[in-house]
Amino acid sequence: MRLHDLRPRPGAKHRRKRLGIGESSGHGKTSGRGGKGQTARSGSSIRPGFEGGQMPLIRRIPKRGFNNRRFATRFIPVNVEALNRFEDDTVVDEALLRSVGLANGPADGIKILGRGELTRRLIVRAHAFSASARSQIEARGGRCELVVTASPAQPAA
Repeated sequence: MRLHDLRPRPGAKHRRKRLGIGESSGHGKTSGRGGKGQTARSGSSIRPGFEGGQMPLIRRIPKRGFNNRRFATRFIPVNVEALNRFEDDTVVDEALLRSVGLANGPADGIKILGRGELTRRLIVRAHAFSASARSQIEARGGRCELVVTASPAQPAA
């Protein structure tokens, strides 16, 4: 194969749409821009949600109520069955869980949940525990240590 043998793959090249080349072409007269008006002019663009000067829908509908999403505490859930990969007497904390890929993404802390069966004796440090997870960890002779983080200051109202 030589440089002069190279060709684009079939279907990769398209003919340019030639506008304004006579009525019978299908792209004559208004060149695919419809009738007169704002969108027929060159350089025209209308932002999304613009309704021609009419009050837009997003501003017409009432905005009521409160959404707790901004103030909610977001935990990364980790089930006890996933903790079986660690050796006995390992201190399992957020840094270790993130390093092995059991906890990913932004969050306010880790919550250990009771799904599955724990077979190891571990020292688990997390921000929250479900009752079943706590009982499983302590039944194996492990410890549940609660990590307390300073709560962020409430925004001024």
